Amino acid sequence: KYPISAADLWAFASCVATEVMGGPKIAFRAGRDDIPDPTGCVEEGRLPDADKGSDHLRSVFGRMGFSDKDIVVLSGAHTVGRCHGDRSGFEGAWTEAPLQWDNAYFKNILSKNYAAETTAAGNPQYRNADSDIIALETDLALTTDPEFKKYTEEFANDAEAFNKAYAETYQKLQELGWGSKGLTEIAW
Repeated sequence: KYPISAADLWAFASCVATEVMGGPKIAFRAGRDDIPDPTGCVEEGRLPDADKGSDHLRSVFGRMGFSDKDIVVLSGAHTVGRCHGDRSGFEGAWTEAPLQWDNAYFKNILSKNYAAETTAAGNPQYRNADSDIIALETDLALTTDPEFKKYTEEFANDAEAFNKAYAETYQKLQELGWGSKGLTEIAW
C-alpha cells in the first residue's frame, strides 16, 4: 500500500522504539529515498561535538532551523541510551535507567554533581560519583546557558511538556530536507 524504503524503516523504527520505551507517539511519514552507496551520505559535522558548549550547539542545529527550545528537547533523547567508548570515545549512560523514556536526563543535569574526567580515548566528560551516570559538555551547556536552562528546567518539571515538544521536534528532524517532496503520512 505504501512505498517504504530502508531509510523509512530506520526512521520508523526510531519512532516505535521511543514509544516502546515509554515516550510519545511520533507521527511518521514515509517516502524517503535510499542512497545507492556511501558517497551519497551527508558529510560529517551534522551532529554536535560532545566536548563543545552552547555556541556550538546553536551553530550545528541553528543552520537546520532549530530554535533553542528545539535544541534542548532533542538533547533530551539522552534520557535513553549510553555512550560507547569504542564508537564515540565517550563512555557511560546519562540516566540510571537508560532503556526507560522519561525526563530523568533533565532532572539529572540540573541536580547532580559531576566531576570532570578523561575517557580512555582522551575525551573530556563528567561523571556523577553516586550513580555513575555521565554528562558531556553539550549536556552541561543546557544548565549554564540562560536560554537553554529555562527549557531544561521546564522539561525537568513537566514530563508531558517534554514529550509533546519531543514528538513535534523529532518529526521535524526526521523530515529535514524533504519539505513537501511527497512524504506520505502513515497511520500506526
